[in-house]
Amino acid sequence: MAPAAQELLQEVRPPRCSGAALIIVGAPGYIGRFVAEACLDSGRETFILVRPGNACPARAAAVDALRQKGAVVIEGCVGGKEGRRSVEASLRAHGVEVVISVMGGASILDQLGLIEAIRAAGTVKRFLPSEFGHDVDRARPVGAGLRFYEEKRRVRRAAEASGVPYTFICCNSIAGWPYYDSTHPSELPPPLDRFQIYGDGTVRAFFVAGSDIGKFTIKAAYDARSINKVVHFRPACNLLSTNEMASLWESKIGRTLPRVTLTEDDLIAMAAEDVIPESIVASLTHDIFINGCQTDFYIEGPRDIEISSLYPDIPFRTVEECFDDYLHVLDLSNDEAKEEEEKKNAPTVGRLAIPPTCA
Repeated sequence: MAPAAQELLQEVRPPRCSGAALIIVGAPGYIGRFVAEACLDSGRETFILVRPGNACPARAAAVDALRQKGAVVIEGCVGGKEGRRSVEASLRAHGVEVVISVMGGASILDQLGLIEAIRAAGTVKRFLPSEFGHDVDRARPVGAGLRFYEEKRRVRRAAEASGVPYTFICCNSIAGWPYYDSTHPSELPPPLDRFQIYGDGTVRAFFVAGSDIGKFTIKAAYDARSINKVVHFRPACNLLSTNEMASLWESKIGRTLPRVTLTEDDLIAMAAEDVIPESIVASLTHDIFINGCQTDFYIEGPRDIEISSLYPDIPFRTVEECFDDYLHVLDLSNDEAKEEEEKKNAPTVGRLAIPPTCA
């Protein structure tokens, strides 16, 4: 037996809670933290697989926070033959039955090695690859976004061919103001200076709070009705355009902000620059708010299911509630002078000149 596997067997394992053991690959990441916290909150035995060695301070802090909440941290990676064997041994040693990957960016294709480890372990009864966005088989982004989705499609095909039951989670957009750059919506409040409107601002998208992404993902991972399904998050209460979101935020802060337009050509130009990750985000923003990729198809057929049809009695957090959260941490009382100055210098509606390489 490999030394890594022996070390894992010697670990003191926590008492097993209700539900089969689950491992999350990529838990320190943005979506991964929501999924890991939801799993821990559900009382299930939760393992997180993290790369060995030094991590950046933010990721190290995220791992430590999850460990303190009860997650069992396993070091390993799926790159290379030895790495896959180590992960395989970990899955088998802990009797892991559910694997959720939340790997992102340049690591997407590493999931091909993860799938090999899952097949070899023989214990896994459900695999959720790193989707957590749009339906990659239906969306048609341009430029860098298309290459990104082609990689995700390769992982889908490998998951389907593996023989391991799978679930694809398509949660659409994160609740919060849809910044076109590489900033996650929940990491910044909606704007206080001016809105960036994409196209004419009327194309709608579905927005889902991070906590709901985690909660419903864990439910679907253990639900037999979602086996070999594409699970779509389409909360009707959160189907909004950027114009509607801007008006909602204005009503919250008691201000009218100028609106500037990023046209289709602006977004395509940024997507074509191939500056990663900004070009990918611009490409996906174009697909959402110009092409309408989240709303231009119906949920139908045996492979597709909408999450609300599985759990009709569980509500989603609304965008309005998320905006209230932002409002509670903002101090708007000292900004009146700044607001007046911005009103003098900014047009009510305008065009934002952005260099192609700008993020």
